[in-house]
Amino acid sequence: MSKRKSGRNVHGILLLDKRLGVSSNKALQEVRHLFNANKAGHTGSLDPLATGLLPLCFGEATKVSALMLDDNKRYQVLVQLGVMTDTGDAEGTVIETKPVPDFSLEEIQTCLQRFTGEIDQIPPMYSALKHNGRKLYELAREGKTIERKARRITIFELKLLTDLHAEDSQPDQLRLEVFCSKGTYIRSLAEDMGHFLGCGGTVKELRRLEAGQFNIEDAKTIEQLTAMSEKDLYQLLINVDKPLDALPSVHLSEEQAIAINYGQSINYPHYTDFRPSMWQGSLRMYHADVFLGLGEMLMDGKIAPKKLFNMSI
Repeated sequence: MSKRKSGRNVHGILLLDKRLGVSSNKALQEVRHLFNANKAGHTGSLDPLATGLLPLCFGEATKVSALMLDDNKRYQVLVQLGVMTDTGDAEGTVIETKPVPDFSLEEIQTCLQRFTGEIDQIPPMYSALKHNGRKLYELAREGKTIERKARRITIFELKLLTDLHAEDSQPDQLRLEVFCSKGTYIRSLAEDMGHFLGCGGTVKELRRLEAGQFNIEDAKTIEQLTAMSEKDLYQLLINVDKPLDALPSVHLSEEQAIAINYGQSINYPHYTDFRPSMWQGSLRMYHADVFLGLGEMLMDGKIAPKKLFNMSI
């Protein structure tokens, strides 16, 4: 006999402004408790040192969480120059310090340009990537170092927010805004920039501002959520199909919807709607304004079910 799920069937996405010092999983469990939801997940971890936007998926929304991992991200980061740690951030153990020269604006801009665009980046040892079934950070805590292959990432924007000429500016700190592709490690970026400048660097503060189409301005803190009524909490939930807005949509008849829900491919007489590109690939399926899930347009003009959603479970 299967174990019965405890909690409520909650479906949707909530934008959390994660606070400093807690893991993404702990933050998730706190919000899950508020909703008493039986199924939940987050989309891309933030380290305990990091704050900011953490989209949380409940119920059927967990089916789109993997797709959201591919979203571009925007961060604000404070890089501490002259310091290198074993983790690449201020939570780690300092392994080396160096004096920080009085860099000119031109030198800093040259550094920023060097790391803008497509670059190769080696993931840090303190990451959740796996080697032979074990997470790298587990091996790192045992004092082991594994050779990692460089990965191609894209830094779309790398802006200097620090006014180097301000009276209260600190020459050994750089505040930056980073808009980057999936798979980017800001800790590795800070370290690589520090090496380029010749003095080393590590992340002192990190805040996520954007993830895909979602923005920190729409996120709530755990304190704000805790103070809300149950009705207000549920009104914050974003529809599960919102992250899929970029995909084309089709509206099915009742007969077509029944066939799709039984896992059958259907003829779609409006296939010509997708010409002249003869579009093929994933699409959103609806019946009577109810989101059914993801389908796939085939070459013969049929739609096959790809990932179905059921808001009643």
